[in-house]
Amino acid sequence: MGIETWWPKLTSESQNWLIDHNGEPLDTSVRQDIFDVNQGGTDPSWWAGESSDGACELTDDAIDWIEAVANGEPNA
Repeated sequence: MGIETWWPKLTSESQNWLIDHNGEPLDTSVRQDIFDVNQGGTDPSWWAGESSDGACELTDDAIDWIEAVANGEPNA
């Protein structure tokens, strides 16, 4: 499922965290919310996986998409 599909299903708290902390490793509760709305699935278009230190990360494309949403850009 693409980020544009699952984004509206996230809690507003998770959306706000992702906007405020865009590009940072995911907070545990945000990670869980993303997994919950995706029924545990990941997609390489938005999921970069876990870094060597165990932090979960989104792809650069997903980070750019979230930035576009934060800036109110159309077609985000």
